[in-house]
Amino acid sequence: MSNGKSSKLWMVNVISFILFIILCSTGLLNWLVLPKGYEVRGSFLVSLRHFFIASHEWAALIFMIVVVVHIVLHWPYIKSNLKKYGIMK
Repeated sequence: MSNGKSSKLWMVNVISFILFIILCSTGLLNWLVLPKGYEVRGSFLVSLRHFFIASHEWAALIFMIVVVVHIVLHWPYIKSNLKKYGIMK
């Protein structure tokens, strides 16, 4: 594997790990820590909750794009294994 391709794969892996951590933390904060519904009407926590929801959604979108890039970079390996096991001709 060329040095350029391996550095791209490494960066994609690091970015996907960071996005995964962001997704986990924002999802858990919204689910377990921040109050829901009418419990916090007019409070600062409402805007904080909306910020975390928006951050979670954007991180999820970027994560999906990074996963597609990851698959594209690994496509020769995936294709060779599919051919080896007779799934793809």
